[in-house]
Amino acid sequence: MRNRALLALVTVAAAIFVFGVVGLVVSGRQEPVMVATPAASPTIPRTLALRPDGSPDETAAAYFAAWAKGDYEAMRDLVDEPPADFADQHREFEDAALSNSMRITPGAVKRDGDETAEVPFTQERDEPDKGPWRFDSVLRLAVRDATWKVLWTPAVMFPEIEAGGRLVRTTPMTGPLRPVTREGEEFPQDSDADAYLDGLTGHAVVPTNGVEVGWELRVENPGSPSKAVLAYTPKGESTGVRTTIEWSVQAAAARALDGVPQRAAIVAVRPTTGEILAVADRLGGRGAFERKYAPGSTFKTVTAAALLGGGLVPDTTVECPSVYQIPFHRAIPNYHDEDHGAVTLRHAFALSCNTTFARLTIERLNADRLVEQARAFGFGVEGENGGGQGSGQGGGYTCGSLKRPENPDALAEDSFGQGTVEATPLCMALVAAAVKSGEWRPARPLAEEASQGELPQSVPLPSNVAEGLRDLMSAVTVDGTAAEAHLPEGVAGKTGTAEDWQGGQDHAWFIGYQGDLAFAVFVEHGGTGRSAAVPIAARFLQAL
Repeated sequence: MRNRALLALVTVAAAIFVFGVVGLVVSGRQEPVMVATPAASPTIPRTLALRPDGSPDETAAAYFAAWAKGDYEAMRDLVDEPPADFADQHREFEDAALSNSMRITPGAVKRDGDETAEVPFTQERDEPDKGPWRFDSVLRLAVRDATWKVLWTPAVMFPEIEAGGRLVRTTPMTGPLRPVTREGEEFPQDSDADAYLDGLTGHAVVPTNGVEVGWELRVENPGSPSKAVLAYTPKGESTGVRTTIEWSVQAAAARALDGVPQRAAIVAVRPTTGEILAVADRLGGRGAFERKYAPGSTFKTVTAAALLGGGLVPDTTVECPSVYQIPFHRAIPNYHDEDHGAVTLRHAFALSCNTTFARLTIERLNADRLVEQARAFGFGVEGENGGGQGSGQGGGYTCGSLKRPENPDALAEDSFGQGTVEATPLCMALVAAAVKSGEWRPARPLAEEASQGELPQSVPLPSNVAEGLRDLMSAVTVDGTAAEAHLPEGVAGKTGTAEDWQGGQDHAWFIGYQGDLAFAVFVEHGGTGRSAAVPIAARFLQAL
């Protein structure tokens, strides 16, 4: 009996040993590690422990390589219990990011124990328009079923995305937009253009409820406010409506008026287009566009155009006496009763001889011809322009006016910018621009988008008239009333001193051009054009 019991015990022990070894061979690829257990233990004995398949380094490297290729199925195979929409979540993320490229840079593996680890990594994405987008994330791993697996959550894609969250791309709404210069910059400080800009925020090119500008990437998590994590705004678009105003020209105009005790304005336009490059207005409101004054001798530019069109040339000899007596009518004096005798038309224009232009107008022109010529330079034209209150969207402007002279006295006074002649500073800047370009153009809207449409109707000057006027205006700055006034090289212009019919001090004017820039300087009750307006023009042009 004892022998039988002993034999049975040996048989059972052998069976247990064989079963353990066979099970090890089937279930694992590692060598068994034997662990002794007491024979009397009531539980199933642990006879060995398995080492996990692979390593966290290998699993992380394989995951990152598949991610870089966009192989979501290969990534899924490396994830422990991946969600059913694993690939869809990645595709949605990429559709929002729209990255031109993506690079992953892993850090060193950090082991938390025998069966857990994490790999810090950096994503660098190239976003359209914006450029590089860098952020840090962590890939966590653990041993599952004797294999290293990725413990995936949406935070692997972007660290701020929680379970159920997502990355979305939006186009923000801004506005109504405020005006900016042509370069997209804020207007210079104390630019004296505010009255012309206020109305542009409601201009037709800008919806009153705002406009879509640039883009944003936002994280939307359940139960939390949406959060912007990356944004792009094209330069200038975030600040507003682009105007035709150029920053440097506007700054130069505004600073040229600093220290001027009287109310004054500078308007600058581009002769080839009619675009307004600067408007520095200290007249109050929109005075430079809407308030009319007697233009004084700057209007002789218009009268000279009619005379040149009637056959005179700059070298024509004319008389410049101290006084011209209109037959059977009033006497017209020169400024300070100056008598220059016989001179060329060029010299008479440069010296601003009232008597010369009164006589030539009486003898060679008539009321209808002068009114017709004034209209060719915009007098009587009402224009549409951006900014402020006025006609239609954005406001309008007035060029000038001239009533038909009813007698020789009125005709003579109108010929040198007195009488019924009135003009805004903008109007006279456009006159100077017409001389430079050879074509009168109305001012274009201040809002650049609105000004990009079809060019408004223009009036060409006969070539001999345009060339003759350039000759006359050049003489003014070379040896006339604006000579030796520190004006830059190449400036041509015309001074003007206009009597105030209400009895105040004279108004001062200077209009002219340099390159593709024409301008008008006006000083209310400033005195003579030479003493008050020309120095301001010199400061303005020297600063460009």
